[in-house]
Amino acid sequence: MDGFAGSLDDSISAASTSDVQDRLSALELRVQQQEDEITVLKAALADVLRRLAISEDHVASVRKSAPSKGQPSLREAISMSCITNGSTGSRKTSHSSSVSVARKETLSSAAKSGTEKKKEKPPGQKEKKEESHSNDQSPQTQASPSPQPSSQTLQTHRQTQESKSSAPAKSIKKSLTAEKPHSAWESSDDSRNKLLRVASTSKLISKVAKNADKHKDVIVSQAKMSTREKNSQEGEYIKMFMRGRPITMFIPSDVENYDDIRTELPPEKLKLEWVYGYRGRDCRANVYLLPTGEIVYFIASVVVLFNYEERTQRHYLGHTDCVKCLAVHPDKIRIATGQLAGVDKDGRPLQPHVRVWDSVSLVTLQVIGLGTFERGVGCLDFSKADSGSHLCVIDDSNEHMLTVWDWQRKSKIAEIKTTNEVVLAVEFHPTDANTIITCGKSHIFFWTWSGNSLSRKQGIFGKYEKPKFVQCLAFLGNGDVLTGDSGGIILIWGKTTVESTPGKGPKGVYQISRQIKAHDGSVFTLCQLRNGMLLTGGGKDRKIILWDHDLNPEREIEVPDQYGTIRAVAEGKADQFLVGTSRNFVLRGTFNDGFVVEVQGHTDELWGLASHPFKDLFLTCAQDRQVCMWNSVDHTLEWTRLLDEPGHCADFHPSGAVVAIGTHSGRWFVLDAETRDLVSIHTDGNEQLSVMRYSVDGTLLAVGSHDNFIYLYVVTENGRKYSRYGKCTGHSSYITHLDWSPDNKYIMSNSGDYEILYWDIPSGCKLIRNRSDCKDIDWTTYTCVLGFQVFGVWPEGSDGTDINALVRSHNRKVIAVADDFCKVHLFQYPCSKPKAPSHKYSAHSSHVTNVSFTHSDGHLISTGGKDMSIIQWKLVEKVTLPQNDIVVDIGATKVPISASENAVQSPAPLPQPFNEMNQNESVTGSSPASLESNLEQSAEASEEQSEEQSEGSSLDPAEPGCEEPSNEMSEEHSESTVTEEQQDNSPVS
Repeated sequence: MDGFAGSLDDSISAASTSDVQDRLSALELRVQQQEDEITVLKAALADVLRRLAISEDHVASVRKSAPSKGQPSLREAISMSCITNGSTGSRKTSHSSSVSVARKETLSSAAKSGTEKKKEKPPGQKEKKEESHSNDQSPQTQASPSPQPSSQTLQTHRQTQESKSSAPAKSIKKSLTAEKPHSAWESSDDSRNKLLRVASTSKLISKVAKNADKHKDVIVSQAKMSTREKNSQEGEYIKMFMRGRPITMFIPSDVENYDDIRTELPPEKLKLEWVYGYRGRDCRANVYLLPTGEIVYFIASVVVLFNYEERTQRHYLGHTDCVKCLAVHPDKIRIATGQLAGVDKDGRPLQPHVRVWDSVSLVTLQVIGLGTFERGVGCLDFSKADSGSHLCVIDDSNEHMLTVWDWQRKSKIAEIKTTNEVVLAVEFHPTDANTIITCGKSHIFFWTWSGNSLSRKQGIFGKYEKPKFVQCLAFLGNGDVLTGDSGGIILIWGKTTVESTPGKGPKGVYQISRQIKAHDGSVFTLCQLRNGMLLTGGGKDRKIILWDHDLNPEREIEVPDQYGTIRAVAEGKADQFLVGTSRNFVLRGTFNDGFVVEVQGHTDELWGLASHPFKDLFLTCAQDRQVCMWNSVDHTLEWTRLLDEPGHCADFHPSGAVVAIGTHSGRWFVLDAETRDLVSIHTDGNEQLSVMRYSVDGTLLAVGSHDNFIYLYVVTENGRKYSRYGKCTGHSSYITHLDWSPDNKYIMSNSGDYEILYWDIPSGCKLIRNRSDCKDIDWTTYTCVLGFQVFGVWPEGSDGTDINALVRSHNRKVIAVADDFCKVHLFQYPCSKPKAPSHKYSAHSSHVTNVSFTHSDGHLISTGGKDMSIIQWKLVEKVTLPQNDIVVDIGATKVPISASENAVQSPAPLPQPFNEMNQNESVTGSSPASLESNLEQSAEASEEQSEEQSEGSSLDPAEPGCEEPSNEMSEEHSESTVTEEQQDNSPVS
């Protein structure tokens, strides 16, 4: 039995862990999907109840005011409800076009059941047409147990419910019964004739929808027909489907022919200029000083090379997901970085791998381990005894596989399982080329590497207390190994050279020769200095201690508490040292002068972002409760303040004097933008606030909440006094985005169930029932993600949550979009055609939560969620010259480059940083030339090209082409310089 139990335990600890994780992931996915469905149902039900109450009142008033024969207002109601539905075939068309429910089965199942239920009702064309109209127009019938005549009337006043059909399949069947009451309360022959005429009209719409389908405009069902003839109050509209819900957007009057609209790639492009933040919270040994005077570290999927004296950054952008570890080659020029596994926008896995690259030219030299590593790369190290020709890597699989690579040949030499416990460090011995050491939870292993085999010897602690974690490694000049552990102890391991004797280990085994109590709490990092002395960094005590050659403490200094605990220590210039901390600071310090902050950032998920109305400043707030004001010119932190609660959204008063910050609890704070003093505190509801928006003149503030309401305040005294004005009630889900009109009269808002609603503020924050009345309203800002001017930004098959933020530039030329797939997009404005082309940019490794243009449109700021990064992009406009030369605006320098010099023909990368950048820009700059030729081609062709342009640049590690060792230099260009995604593998001037 004991043997059986032991084998059972082994199997549980080894194999079953991954099974359990997979099952948990599957269950979490199912729960998430069910929660989504429940949310949709709740929203629909709430909407139904509200509408029924309103419509009953309306019907009662209509009956009182109108005689049975005439009923002019009633007829108009029926007419409008039918007209604004669009095509009968539009729902079916959109379903079959696979428009809007990627990764969710909701739409496909709804489409199937919807068509089946349509077949169930054959008796007559007229009835079918009526059914389709009421179905498209009235989602409340989906949940309504007994449809009433009043539900039909309500459609006149508001078509917005089209964005809320939670289950299209149900609505088709139930709307049949909703048609019958027409005959009960509209008995006149005129009324019946009216319905017949509308039914014939809907045939026209059906034809239009079919034609639209043929032309691949899958999201759009155009209502060209006689819509305007039927009712002068209505206009043409576009219908888009999101998770089966129709979203109707009316075409503005100034659009004469929708078919003539062309959406092209914008001439503007983005160039990564600065990355704010550092990943120290859950990483170690990831800060180093290079001979160029640059500090190298990483955050998100960017490796940053920061020259703190010149205040410049360069960026290596080869990675496709979170960078997790970093090792510097003995020559101090080449660098290896390892990343986690990821998923692209289509759900395909992005495999974890290691990239070896040149820190001078930023050229990728090798991509290692595609298909070998699981989950991610945990730690890695270059060999030292043979001048760095080998690389050892530990992955994040259950067995923590140790692999040894000849990285220049891209060949795996040896591979072995290490342990099921956490492995924290791996290092080659500096003088013994055949020894590799790993350490982690309750273990230290000494590996002997011979050819393609690895043999393990476990470190024996003997009379010394076995620590919970062996956290870090270093080496003395005589070859002895130093370990720092979670008990604050430094152990010195020496290799025995004599034959084994009683009480001693066998020959060649490492044994503890000495123990030193170094820190209170853990010894988190060890750093061997050039002069042979040692630096140690403590976790709990936050001390950095300098040890002499005999390992006696010589100097010490404590890192201030606000910076967090120590995660990495590296040698700096002269007597300086660099420290990475758990609160994402990079500090530069000396024992005499203390510390200077070089890099800092947020320490938790980041959502709030606002740009100053006329200064080069922007503000961020996050779940770490920090509010930070940044200078986008100096790339420095102006000030920071800790709130009582996590911040989620923010907006500057147009005067720039104050900034309003919304939190997760319904409270919102107003801070003085100069002094960061608290000006006022208010509370609206008890749920998260998702948007704060001042009107253009600063006299009103709109606060959008997760309690489905928009709260309005009158603002006086230059943003220092607030008094409640009203509340917009009508959304059936939480508010996501809102915008003001320039005259302060109207607000446009989006909600979590894809509604677009409009509000009349002077009339008491009333909902505008007839949304077509708002089609020509100008908007001061455009941040709503749903609307006629921007709906083309949505990817095909979107589930409605894929776009987190959108912002129109102040000059109204471009739209920037933050999506769930770690990308920042740049679209042309307006963007009113489906599947519009865009420039795509990669740097974040988590969902991009927000984007904002600076006041001059010179820069775009984007924020990452879980990666906690803030990235500043420069807008660069490409100009085409007559001889097909591209002028690239690099800072103040314009460099003409032949557009024909594309990535395929590019020569070997130049080592000079500036030339490397020109090369990259010429490659990315070739797109406007190709864009010129595309102006004469069909929209479909240009869409395909833009997809190739924007997607072809991202390295998909799953592609076999990435495994090819030949022509490594051109491979790098195809991976990292073809288009915008990897355009910044180059210095920033």
